[in-house]
Amino acid sequence: MDKDLSNYRKTYSKEELVESNIGDNPMELFQKWFYEVDSNFAVDETNAMTVSTIGLDGYPKSRVVLLKRYTYEGFIFYTNYNSEKGKAIEHNPNVCLSFFWHAAERQIIIKGKAEKIPVNLSDGYFESRPRGSQLGAVVSNQSAIIPNREYLENKLKDLDNKFIGQEIPRPEFWGGYIVKPVEFEFWQGRPNRLHDRIRFLLQEDYSWLVNRLSP
Repeated sequence: MDKDLSNYRKTYSKEELVESNIGDNPMELFQKWFYEVDSNFAVDETNAMTVSTIGLDGYPKSRVVLLKRYTYEGFIFYTNYNSEKGKAIEHNPNVCLSFFWHAAERQIIIKGKAEKIPVNLSDGYFESRPRGSQLGAVVSNQSAIIPNREYLENKLKDLDNKFIGQEIPRPEFWGGYIVKPVEFEFWQGRPNRLHDRIRFLLQEDYSWLVNRLSP
């Protein structure tokens, strides 16, 4: 198999990222970009983000999850703590998040440390989920090998029958992580591949050092 993609080209010209409009807090710039993309561009699931971890086998691995909340402290998502990503985070909490909004020609890369959120916050979010999503979280031994699709669907039916007329408790192996950022990079596509790249680095006094990077 040999497919030449060298002629796949795109001109980036929608926006610019200049020092006069970035402010001094990357979380506020993230929020500004998120709202702009969500409101003005045809992007499905603006909150979809890639989480990259270093696995127990030493290899990096990336997967897309959904951002469920962000605050000045960091970015929260939910998963199975016993999954491949959960085990990777337990072994090495240094992770990377990335958002790529192609319609806006924007990307944000965030380095940070992941830690479990308090139990009551995981409980509250789990209770807010649709019943089917709750059942799926309990049924799935995420990342484990299973014999076939029917095995999973039968487990779902059995669990649904077990909890008829009852609330489904959050399993201890499922909950949230917050990624507390130490570095942001904001990328805005520009003509002639001279893209704008602005980096924020967290300092010891919790201020942010701002630099422009060469594209």
